[in-house]
Amino acid sequence: MQRFISAFAVLAVVTIAILSSQPTNADWPAFLGGKSRSIAEDFAPPLKWTPDEGIKWQSELTGHGQSSPIIVGDRIYLTAVEGPMKNNNLVSCHNLVSGELLWKKSFPSSLLAANNVYTSRAAPTPSADNSGVFAFFESGNLVALTPDGEVRWERDLVKDYGKFVGRFGLGGSIAQLDDQIFIVADNDGPSYIAGFDKKTGKTTWKTDRTSRISWSSPMMVKIGGKDQIVISSSGSVDGYDPENGKLLWNYDNVGGNTVPSTIDAGQGTFLVGASPGRNGEASEGAKESNLLMKIIPSDDGFTPEVVWKSTDATSSFGSPILYKGHAYYTNRAGVLYCINASTGETQYTARLADSNWATPIGVGEHVFFFGKDGRTSIVQAGPKKTFLDENRLWASAGVGGPGGFAGEIQYGVAPTPNGFVVRTGTQLFLIGKP
Repeated sequence: MQRFISAFAVLAVVTIAILSSQPTNADWPAFLGGKSRSIAEDFAPPLKWTPDEGIKWQSELTGHGQSSPIIVGDRIYLTAVEGPMKNNNLVSCHNLVSGELLWKKSFPSSLLAANNVYTSRAAPTPSADNSGVFAFFESGNLVALTPDGEVRWERDLVKDYGKFVGRFGLGGSIAQLDDQIFIVADNDGPSYIAGFDKKTGKTTWKTDRTSRISWSSPMMVKIGGKDQIVISSSGSVDGYDPENGKLLWNYDNVGGNTVPSTIDAGQGTFLVGASPGRNGEASEGAKESNLLMKIIPSDDGFTPEVVWKSTDATSSFGSPILYKGHAYYTNRAGVLYCINASTGETQYTARLADSNWATPIGVGEHVFFFGKDGRTSIVQAGPKKTFLDENRLWASAGVGGPGGFAGEIQYGVAPTPNGFVVRTGTQLFLIGKP
């Protein structure tokens, strides 16, 4: 009896420790939020802002970064790189209320690469919980820090597992579940998915993948009541067991799926997005790869099944989302496709104010599309094409530099209960109600 009580007490302590480290519903602790759906249904942000109204604060950032901001409590965590060869990786923390820089840490890069508009620059979004923040960089450096900026541990994945090979760097963000974090390193060199212990940084498991170029992120999806890591990446969609890294199922009849990440759509389903390359590469495969997939569990394992495909829609830099019964895809030119999530039928198409780097966010009764060049389009969620006024974060809306990547870009957004934290390459903004 005493042994049973002791075992129960240990289990209770472990459970409480895990739960106490988890973010709350008001947080945005990882890429596309805590549930990785890019949804904050109960939040109430403003529907109108201008450069002169509705901007609560603006902060200048050191270096340049493309990752999204994440929020736990009153702290915003960000990553960036600096130096002509991306010599240093930066992790910083700002106060949510004031925008004040609370701390900034710099780590030397383990893999130098040119710092220019054609390469990823701190593209992977970090993740966080109440124990601190976890940041991954395209140099292979993986670090963990406390909420006050103290270094908990560091890893050099290039040293441990091999050099990343690719012209444009890595882009996959960190996923997290309980006491583990997960990264995917898809590149022309050794590719793999791996799990790491949050407390120690030790590798909990590592599963090799075929070499491929992709910038999509691992996403958590509930299938049969249990979490799986689902990756849509350059020719396949794969599901892994987060406990041990075992490949559970594979679907390879896709193409052009190099950037958009999968989005959990509930009941064992998720959205897949794809787009042809800038010069038309993988155009035929991309036409067949914007879809809703369902994973069917059985005693023999798992079977992937396509519920519907959209032959019209494509998804470029931002991932598609599902909100209030409709899927929203945006293509490279900034054309929006609203699709009935049950049938796959296109409800309407519309041109947005800008093309989008950031994934749209479903909030309240609306879907927000943060355009690349500082303009945000807001649509009423649902089957009818109802637009609200276009909002601007800065006064000019010109496209700068080759391919439109050299000027300020709205790279990433994190909603708060009353607004949005928006990140450009060099600035951080809080949009809020007056």
